[in-house]
Amino acid sequence: MRSSDQLSDRQRDILAFIEEFTQEHGYPPSIREIQDGLRISSTSVVAYNLRALESKGLIDRDGRVSRGIKLKNMLPVALSQARGGRVPLLGVITAGQPLPNPEDTSTAAVEMIDVPPDVAPPEKLQNVYALKVRGHSMIDALIDDGDIVLMRYQETAENGQMVAVRIEDDNAVTLKRFYREGDRVRLQPANVTMEPIYVDAAKVHIQGRVVGVMRSLW
Repeated sequence: MRSSDQLSDRQRDILAFIEEFTQEHGYPPSIREIQDGLRISSTSVVAYNLRALESKGLIDRDGRVSRGIKLKNMLPVALSQARGGRVPLLGVITAGQPLPNPEDTSTAAVEMIDVPPDVAPPEKLQNVYALKVRGHSMIDALIDDGDIVLMRYQETAENGQMVAVRIEDDNAVTLKRFYREGDRVRLQPANVTMEPIYVDAAKVHIQGRVVGVMRSLW
């Protein structure tokens, strides 16, 4: 049962900040953004108050991601009034370059990009980040060089899903279809000219699943 009884002033401020931020941006704030926005002394203080709000039934949280906060009394219609959502662009997905941590989306250095509502409604962009594609390995899945893929951060995948995976031995990230085959994983390109990659399952770390594509027209 939800209750706002006996909330501290700080907890009321945090609730109001989460609602205003979510309505403006189309996705919830990170703990760091709450700290900065309300001039709170540390992220641990924010986390303590978020736990208190969760225990009172006023928010839901997914602790695995940096923007895993959801107000229980905020209807999706409130989000749909936004012009569109924004997600962090974490770089280029290409073999040989490590991918930044998808959870580290709260620093000022991270570029944010607009996602038109016809690509994805703002309320669907929680825990989503973007990567620019380099290469043609997924061309048969209609993902080409220069496109931007929207990734939902997760660490598991079902067979056949398109995912960003880090191959431990190479410290490289690649975009492929994922298939678990016993003790190994097959990373299947969507390009008839390319061979699949086979990797020890223990050396493959999933960093997100493709949930949308923004096409480059030049």
